[in-house]
Amino acid sequence: MSVRLGFLSATAAVLLSGCASFENDYTVADAQIATQSDESIKDVPVQAEGDASAAPITDGYPVPVQSAVNERAPFRGEGSVVAAETVAWGEPNVMPSEVMGPRAVAETDGPYLLDSGDRLRIFVYGQPNLSRLYIVDHDGKISVPLIGDITARAKTTAELQGIIRSRLGAEFVKDPQVTVDIQQNRPFFILGEVKNSGQYPYVSGMTVETAIAIAGGYTERASDRKYRITRRVNGFVEQIEAPGDYVVKPGDTVYVFERFF
Repeated sequence: MSVRLGFLSATAAVLLSGCASFENDYTVADAQIATQSDESIKDVPVQAEGDASAAPITDGYPVPVQSAVNERAPFRGEGSVVAAETVAWGEPNVMPSEVMGPRAVAETDGPYLLDSGDRLRIFVYGQPNLSRLYIVDHDGKISVPLIGDITARAKTTAELQGIIRSRLGAEFVKDPQVTVDIQQNRPFFILGEVKNSGQYPYVSGMTVETAIAIAGGYTERASDRKYRITRRVNGFVEQIEAPGDYVVKPGDTVYVFERFF
């Protein structure tokens, strides 16, 4: 019994001595870390007030400063440092999927411009020989008695009216009263996947969809998403990839594509 008590006493003494040594070691380690922190803080230079060349300090640590790069440098070879540009993030610029140009509101498309195929009714007061129907020819001109050929292409009826009045008043008629009206617009043409392709009289404010309706509607293989319009502007031909509500002008050729599925 005495042997057991002696063994337990010795074991307890060993355990207590180990805890004491561990506590002492932890205290010494804390003291070493604190000493090193104090020395590192002492080594940091203090920035003088108003000294722009000194390095900025954040939370006791110096912050590296990147040297400025000349943006106007003519050559940036290998190893050169290029500063990153600041990018302002915001809402992305989303380009509209529809084409630019006149849409369903025909009133915003500007005045009607004459071109080949237009039928004009020109009336000159007191001059029955000059008052008649005229057709704009392939060259965009009309031939008026006494004054000869007049270019009508890309002009409005008001502009053409002023030209005729000035030429007649210069030599032939005193103070002429001239009126120019459009009797019939030049036709439009429609091709592709429609039931009745061909040439049709133009209707004011017409869109691609109304042109297709005039031509009898779609065929079974027609695409109803995208169309092509061929248009002549001042003697030049341009092609437009247009949606269904795009405004059709006199003389346009509308093509309806075939769908693949």
